[in-house]
Amino acid sequence: MNKDKTNINWYPGHMAKTKREIREKMDLIDLVYEVIDARMPISSKVEDFDDLLKDKKRILIMTKYDLCDKEITDSFIHDYEKKGYIVLPFDLMHDKSLDKLLEKSKQVLREQEEKRKQKGLKPRAMRILIIGAPNVGKSTLINRLVGKKATSVGNKPGVTKNLNWIRIHKDMELLDSPGILLPKFKNQEQAYILASLSSIKEDILNLDELAYFILEKMYTFYPERLKERYGIVTIDFDNIEETLDLIAKKRGALLKGGLADYDKVYLILLRDLKEGYLGPVTLDRK
Repeated sequence: MNKDKTNINWYPGHMAKTKREIREKMDLIDLVYEVIDARMPISSKVEDFDDLLKDKKRILIMTKYDLCDKEITDSFIHDYEKKGYIVLPFDLMHDKSLDKLLEKSKQVLREQEEKRKQKGLKPRAMRILIIGAPNVGKSTLINRLVGKKATSVGNKPGVTKNLNWIRIHKDMELLDSPGILLPKFKNQEQAYILASLSSIKEDILNLDELAYFILEKMYTFYPERLKERYGIVTIDFDNIEETLDLIAKKRGALLKGGLADYDKVYLILLRDLKEGYLGPVTLDRK
């Protein structure tokens, strides 16, 4: 298992194209829903967006709140609010209603709507851009707002490739956008966190390095979860195969003759983290 990290970079052509198209349409936009993953409240927030969105009114939507370590994530929410962000956390799988989001959106745009009235302009639907890193829950959010399946949802980045207008109802029109990342990650720690939670295509990754990273993070922040799930009590990172063998036996990832199927173990670690089998986690730290 390779313990030296390879630098991760993933910036397919459609991301640069998306940024250009968003710039061209910014004059049409009233409000931006910037979507980030509550399990990585720093790593999934793309720094480029501040320059791209300029002074547009913004609501920061934290998805997957049910899967995060709330104590850690809430401290990040508090930090964002101190900076002036409006932050709304959601469990999009189970939240019965997104009324809170609609009410907050109208509240944020009330002054703008008043100005339109004073000019004698008729009320019109709010035009809202949805933007975020790949696979942070933008499509799920849209489907919840629409009340039916409006966009493709997949547990992999890069499902949405183009900008699409979606009419929610008479009061709201959404501009859905593909997931965007930085052209080059300034911070490889954040790149690995994004990769561990599905915001970067698996095809370009060394899964052994990612599995090592996940074990490192879980052992540092949530060692009791490794014990519960795999029976791991200690990890010797200089002899990581011992730990991989233990996971292989515990999860049935064995080849003929009882040898560990390491490729299968890497995938198990990745899936267990992403799908919540390792419990609620937040991988970013201050």
